Amino acid sequence: MGGPIWGAAVRNLGGATDLPPNFTLYRSGRQRRKANHEDEVMPRYVVEREFPDGLLIPVDENGARACLAVVESNLSDQVTWVHSYVSVDKKKTFCVYDAPSPEAIRRTANRSKLPVNCVTEVRVLDPYFYK
Repeated sequence: MGGPIWGAAVRNLGGATDLPPNFTLYRSGRQRRKANHEDEVMPRYVVEREFPDGLLIPVDENGARACLAVVESNLSDQVTWVHSYVSVDKKKTFCVYDAPSPEAIRRTANRSKLPVNCVTEVRVLDPYFYK
């Protein structure tokens, strides 16, 4: 699959449901890993990527296949691509991942030939919580 064609989330990727045996996908979509018989929420990260020539992902079956290949490759490191945001000029992406560590994200990105400029662990801030 030559060249960088990643970054946009693809909905309904289909059969990418084979999680490692110590994982359960909960209704919220968040992965949980079993640690010492207790459920623990997988950390969430935002990964910033730069594409100097712009993001070149086709919006067709080839693009969907490329995204699914990334999703499947990530499974070996227990990394889940949740979704991505793409800048209007298509030169930056902000990708949301659940993963055991920043190193796991970097390994999977390297395997998929994706750039990684910054990995930041994040938590949800819901403005409606403060009513």
